[in-house]
Amino acid sequence: MKRPLVVLTEIISPYRIPLFNCLAQDPEVDLHVIFLSENDPSLRQWKVYKEEIRFSHEVLPSWRRRAGKYNVLLNAKVMRVLQRANPRAILCGGYNYIASWQALMWARFRNVPFLLWSESNEYDRRRSHALVEMLKAEFLHNCDGFVVPGRSAEEYLCAHNIRKDRIFTAPNAVDNDLFCSLAQVAVQDASARRRELGLPERYILFVGRLVLEKGVFELLQAYATLDQNLRRQVGLVFVGDGPCRAELQKQASAVTEGTIEFPGFAQREQLPAYYALAEMFVLPTYTDTWGLVVNEAMACGLPVIVSRVAGCASDLIQENWNGLIVEPKDVSSLTSAIATLATRADLCANMGARARQHISQYSPRAWSVAIAEAVKATLGTHD
Repeated sequence: MKRPLVVLTEIISPYRIPLFNCLAQDPEVDLHVIFLSENDPSLRQWKVYKEEIRFSHEVLPSWRRRAGKYNVLLNAKVMRVLQRANPRAILCGGYNYIASWQALMWARFRNVPFLLWSESNEYDRRRSHALVEMLKAEFLHNCDGFVVPGRSAEEYLCAHNIRKDRIFTAPNAVDNDLFCSLAQVAVQDASARRRELGLPERYILFVGRLVLEKGVFELLQAYATLDQNLRRQVGLVFVGDGPCRAELQKQASAVTEGTIEFPGFAQREQLPAYYALAEMFVLPTYTDTWGLVVNEAMACGLPVIVSRVAGCASDLIQENWNGLIVEPKDVSSLTSAIATLATRADLCANMGARARQHISQYSPRAWSVAIAEAVKATLGTHD
């Protein structure tokens, strides 16, 4: 008999659709996804791929405003929608919206198991304000179970006195098959695609929001510090947009040797070509709950350089096997890591092959199976 499950999450992210499609096919899960909003255009320019949705869902009426770094999202009809769905369990993606607290109260009042989909880790800079920490502790205390993407998020919950037997790991995933297949298409006509996209013959790649906390200025400094002869051979490409783009371009113009390109924001189906034609992917972030761009890069066969504080680092990167790990804000170690890969084509090729091999374990199917098991186990202890 299928178990009615409601997933409450913020937006119709292109990353999540393949996961929910897989979960909806599970023979023991009757899935209904409640989105708090279709998108957040003030933060990202993601296309909403409604035509790919193969699961029951609805979008709540919402009102959104941004106040500095804070995102205020208010929703109507939360209780009414939950009552109509009548789930046996709820999986909630976060605790920072009023709708999340409403869903928690609804579940507590009706004795419905409530699981938190938590990606926070110890390096997350958002965990600072005392009031926020107090509210977070209260929310965690009222949850029946927890779903995490990997080790960093599990360690975070354990540090908040959550028992390990209440924590379930569902590996963060992207549509590996899509990225791999589109990357192979790009490689088949590499020269033409490079000309079409205005890319250097060889280049280092960053994909993401152009904001300070992604370490983009450290990446630019590391590139500028590389040997001039190496910079003449290998360029740097920033794919994405954000408030730091203008200043980043200004500083890039002062780098006299080498090539630095800013193609702008790219939608999901455009990204594999940028990955496929690059030599390495770099994410020197100060703070990141996971970093799904790393999954994408690995699915396209790229070796990865990632800062230690990225949530994905401890799960996805095996040092000197499929990538390199550096300290955040450490330009010297970042320069050294880039130089190591840029001067060793054999190492890049081997690491890239291993990256693709490793990321195959982090699939939408693996995520959906883990979610179904988490729901089953939580219901078993709740009855």
